[in-house]
Amino acid sequence: MKIVQITDTHLSPNKTHFNGNWEPLLDWIFQTGADLVIHTGDLTVDGADQEDDITFSMDLMRQLSMPVLIVPGNHDVGHLPGSDQPVDAARLERWRRLAGPDYWVSDHGNWRLIGLNSLLLGHGDTEEAAQFTWLEEVLAARDGRRVAIFTHKPLFVDDAHEGDTGYWSIRPAPRQRLYDLLAAHDVALFASGHLHWAWKGTLENTALVWGPSSAFIIDKLEREMPGERVVGAVIHTLGEEVMSEIVALPALTPHYIDEVIDEVYPRSASSQVEAAQ
Repeated sequence: MKIVQITDTHLSPNKTHFNGNWEPLLDWIFQTGADLVIHTGDLTVDGADQEDDITFSMDLMRQLSMPVLIVPGNHDVGHLPGSDQPVDAARLERWRRLAGPDYWVSDHGNWRLIGLNSLLLGHGDTEEAAQFTWLEEVLAARDGRRVAIFTHKPLFVDDAHEGDTGYWSIRPAPRQRLYDLLAAHDVALFASGHLHWAWKGTLENTALVWGPSSAFIIDKLEREMPGERVVGAVIHTLGEEVMSEIVALPALTPHYIDEVIDEVYPRSASSQVEAAQ
């Protein structure tokens, strides 16, 4: 099975800075002959507050002729408590109503694909508890299938046992719960987006992939991270083993968010870097 992972498209009917990359991305996806497309979040510029961003972006997703599965990013449903746009009931309801489930399971032959809402992790509330209960159940019921998990935020940035990175990755307590589940249930792949860096690595027997944004890269607004700055996508081939290819797409314009952040995310200076991711 061939899966194309796209991520961090940052689409909007009003803030159109990155919309020009959609058509060449769409053309490339058709050329791959993919069986399935998985979007790992930040579909929108500001779906967390703008309903039109979600409806506009979902209309573009429907241009794809193959099945499409989507998990939300922080710009789609909000982020951590204390942030400019924390996840709340209204934001989750808007996403679920307009885009569909924020976490899901999809079986394909010998593979079980799982989509997680990583923006629920670290809240310590009933929504986070419900997702973990659900995840434990669908992993326990995989019936011998291998597992690939797709979500927005990565497990870690620099080191698997690093402390709390705040904005950037999943917090240590839910991260450890995920580590335990990955080890217990033959999870072969954990693929994410969010960082606007492209990288491949491993954690024990699980392949880790950060998909590159198709919208923009970051110049000086944030520190260097592992991997490389490219705009593109990922091709995952799931057979007896997992093969993942990060593809830089020259047909896409490699926008720098540094140059337009005041237009796209005009918030307080202290939150601008976080707003860009």
